[in-house]
Amino acid sequence: MLRHGNEEQKQRWLPDLIEGQIKSCFGVTEPDAGLNTTSIKTRAERSGSGYVVNGKKIWTSTAMEADKIMLLTRTTPKDECKKPSDGMTLFFTDLNRDYCDVRPIPKMGRAAVDSCETFIDGLPVPEEDRIGEEGKGFHYLLHSLNPERVLIACEAIGIGQNALARASQYAKDRVVFDRPIGQNQSIQHPLAESWMELEAAFLMAMKAAYLYDTDQPCGLEANSAKYLAGEAGFQACTRAVMTHGGMGYAKEFHVERLMREVLINRLAPISPQLILCNIAEKALGLPKSY
Repeated sequence: MLRHGNEEQKQRWLPDLIEGQIKSCFGVTEPDAGLNTTSIKTRAERSGSGYVVNGKKIWTSTAMEADKIMLLTRTTPKDECKKPSDGMTLFFTDLNRDYCDVRPIPKMGRAAVDSCETFIDGLPVPEEDRIGEEGKGFHYLLHSLNPERVLIACEAIGIGQNALARASQYAKDRVVFDRPIGQNQSIQHPLAESWMELEAAFLMAMKAAYLYDTDQPCGLEANSAKYLAGEAGFQACTRAVMTHGGMGYAKEFHVERLMREVLINRLAPISPQLILCNIAEKALGLPKSY
């Protein structure tokens, strides 16, 4: 919206968003498309002075609470476009419950934020709710993907750092065979490795953020930050549970919760395997594998 919305849209939406008067959700992913975003099937068809939207979305975060939805649709069928990424249009519009059925997805963690399936049946969308030009929505969306990767990286790092702090404190406090378990190198070394891995991931995240903020290419760095942070956070949480031994499995010490929470940062919004494919192709010049 900031980069591609017009001035009227910014004045109409941004103040209320910033003040929390309206809440928004993000409708991009679909159950039959997954990460292959160009294969989405949600259609926006011209009708009078606007559009009518039909389709379904999944992993629509905060949709139970949202008033608005940032919605990616197809306005031109994929097989009629020069490139698969053409023909998609982005809207920011009302999540009107008269036309949208929102159902929460029960999940293993992240209970503070609902994730939903959203079924859209004949949703009317006025033309003034369209962001930018028709057919260029996917290209507009790309501007949000790199900062999203940096954000998710920092989440994973924060969870990993919290797990590491809890594990280190437990290793100081827990005494077995008349000595704190943190005196044993088999406890020390994995925790020390996690400290270094988390710090390295943080530096890559800051590099990616700097490049983005200064309008420089940052795709490789943003993807690398997300990959390194996801792996480092997961490893730190695993080591924290192992450091606690049997008590790591107990809710009392919270590390089992952190291990559940960090998994989503490893999985989404892009899998570690696809990041490796991207780095192989874009950084090393290897042939595209998918």
